[in-house]
Amino acid sequence: MLSRLLNDGPEYQRRVRTPFTPTKATLADVRAVVPKHLFQKNTLKALIYVSRDIMCAMIVYKLGWKIGPLVHRLTSSGLPIYAGHLLKCALWGLYWHLQGIILAGWWCMAHEAGHGTLSSHSWVNHTIGFSMHTFILVPYYAWRSTHHAHHKATMSVERDENYVPRTRSDYGLPTKHIALVSDYHEVFEETPIYTLLRMLFMQALGWQYYLLTNAMGNPAYPSGTNHFSPSSSLFRAHERSGIVASNLGLSFMAFLLYRWGSEVGFGNFLAFYFVPYLLANHWIVMLTYLHHSDPTIPHYRRTQWTFLRGAISTVDRPLLGWAGRFFLHNVSHDHVAHHIFSNIPFYNQPQVTEAIKKVLKDDYNYDSTNTFRALYRTFTQCCFIEDDGDIVFYKNKEGKSLRVLGKDETGPVESH
Repeated sequence: MLSRLLNDGPEYQRRVRTPFTPTKATLADVRAVVPKHLFQKNTLKALIYVSRDIMCAMIVYKLGWKIGPLVHRLTSSGLPIYAGHLLKCALWGLYWHLQGIILAGWWCMAHEAGHGTLSSHSWVNHTIGFSMHTFILVPYYAWRSTHHAHHKATMSVERDENYVPRTRSDYGLPTKHIALVSDYHEVFEETPIYTLLRMLFMQALGWQYYLLTNAMGNPAYPSGTNHFSPSSSLFRAHERSGIVASNLGLSFMAFLLYRWGSEVGFGNFLAFYFVPYLLANHWIVMLTYLHHSDPTIPHYRRTQWTFLRGAISTVDRPLLGWAGRFFLHNVSHDHVAHHIFSNIPFYNQPQVTEAIKKVLKDDYNYDSTNTFRALYRTFTQCCFIEDDGDIVFYKNKEGKSLRVLGKDETGPVESH
């Protein structure tokens, strides 16, 4: 068990050992193996899933209010005070864990709505997406816009929107021909505690920091770019009314939280909403970061990028096991399929994954590495990319990449 937690998965180790060549499959090949009925949207089925998500959150919320009375009754019946404190801490920990995952599932459901996969009626998608995202303080229309842009240019160094690698020159490093190991260490070497603090900051506040500053977004945007200004360069003119609507929704939700918090008390506001909210953001940051940041997965420049190459340059991970499938709606288990066919409902994506494996074969990326191990590995290994090269891999703090290009460094470029 311990070795599984600390070691890299066999799929990851295979990629490290295998020189990379771009896929020979085409988008037409992949489309041909996916049954057409999987594209069909079922509004009733989607509403059942939405209702289930809401019911789960309500049930856990109601049970949370029983923690205090339960512990009080037990201590009044003779349970030692210290045992009561331990039980109370354990039950609140369980509440935060469960509600954090459930609310992360709300994020995932609204994400699906943003892609229009819940219903063939756009108003149904937008009503669900706007409501669920606003409840967890996500600007629905703003994030939907940049997320669609991300899907159109996944893993393109020039055009992607999220987790765009910084280059050697961004860090002011000497050229690779004269750089010494000490040059890399001077920029990237950290004490373990500092690395841990940076990881904790990213997991706790990385989502809000991204929305406010576009951190790890495309560096081509000017300073001050954010998801809340209707005039932000992230958005086109016709999208600006949606940005205003998102901001109004967030303002209304903040007002409701203030009124509710005033009634139940600040401590209950923290316990029932704010801590699960932070944990939900932790799961979202973790899964999105690990989907698109990995030492063995390429980024593309210029003529070497194609839609299919970018779409399959992500990694499927069994995040949270069955709970990830149930509450997070297959977002990590079937992320490759989602990027190729983002218009297919999430409940059909497992079948899509099995279908595309037959065509992609070794080009399909999966990693069974424990998610927290993978997070630390990615956080410490994915430091920068080179300023040149049309197919590039992350380099670590030694200035080395874990994967190399094969003899066929470019491969055929598919038109689309």
